[in-house]
Parts: sequence; structure tokens; C-alpha cells
Amino acid sequence: MIRINLLGKSKPKTKRSAMATSAIEFESAGSPNSSNALAAIIVLAITGGSIWWYQNQLSNQALEIKKAMDAAQREAQQLAQTKARFEQRQAVRDEYEQRVRIIDSLRASQSGPVELLTMVSATVNNTDEVWLIAMSDAGANVNVDGTALSSNAVANLMTNLMKTGYFKTVEIKETYQDEAVKKIQAFNFSLVCEKLPANAAGKKS
Repeated sequence: MIRINLLGKSKPKTKRSAMATSAIEFESAGSPNSSNALAAIIVLAITGGSIWWYQNQLSNQALEIKKAMDAAQREAQQLAQTKARFEQRQAVRDEYEQRVRIIDSLRASQSGPVELLTMVSATVNNTDEVWLIAMSDAGANVNVDGTALSSNAVANLMTNLMKTGYFKTVEIKETYQDEAVKKIQAFNFSLVCEKLPANAAGKKS
């Protein structure tokens, strides 16, 4: 059977419908939990962004440090190579200098006796009536063999040798008549000239 409400009044609500309506009104009005959730999301977004920015800065700094370290490593390698080349050239130079010193030492040790013997030979040639036959360097002494026309000529030669300043003493070792010379009187002689020390040679007048 159908009933029609002619008075226009609404049908009283039941207890169940009233409770449903209250629930709908409460949900539409909103709750404090939804605001807290939104704030938490915003805070998390800001924190995440900050962390990403900070990590990005750290990555950039690490990249710059790595580039600086690589550049320093290359420079160190170049310096090491330069140092190695310098030390190699220094070693070659030291070797050449050592060779030059050895050569100079050998020349000095050879030129000393040569110059001394040359001086003795020149002294004999510059003394009248005296001729040189042989000469040798015996270490501490210089032996001179020659021919003279008189004893005075030998004495003059001994005096001239002493004047050179290279000898401590000049003595006659032996003298004898030269049988090969018939037309003039001549005799052979041998002199022993004792050397002065190297630091004193040439200073005596």
C-alpha cells in the first residue's frame, strides 16, 4: 500500500540515519592528523632536498680534489723525470771531469821528467866544449854522460847545472880518456845530478 505525505513534513529520521549523517559531517570538516601528515611530507621533502644538495656539493669537492691530486701527480712525475735527467747529466759531467783530471795528472807526471831532461840537454848544449852522449832519469837522480875537451869544461857544466835550481848536488861519477878521438885530447865523463824536492825545484838561483 502506498502512503503520500500531504502535509510536506519530512519523515522523522531514524537513529541509524542520524549517526551516518554525523559521520559525514565530521569527515567533511577535516581532522588534525591530515595537517600533520602534510607538514611531515613538506619537512621530508626539504630534508631530502638539503641532503641531495649537500651530497652534490661533496661530490663536486671530491671531483675538484681528485683533479688537483691528478695534476700534482703529473707534476711530480715530470719533476722526477727532470731530476733523473739532471742526475744522469751530472754523472756524465763528473765522469768527464774525472777523466780530464786523470789525463792532466798523467800529462803532469810525464811532462815533469821531459821538461827536466830538456832543460839538462839545453844546459849541456849551451856549455862550451861539452857534448851530450846520453841522459836518463833515475828517479831521485838524473844521469848525464858526455864528452868534454877539458876538465874546465866539465866544471863549467856542473856549475851551470847547479844554477838551474833543480838539483841539490852535481857530482862526477867517472871520467876516462876517449880512445876513439886521436887528433885532439878528449875524455868521456858521467855526472850524477841529485834532484831537489818537487816543491823546491826551480826556486834556487
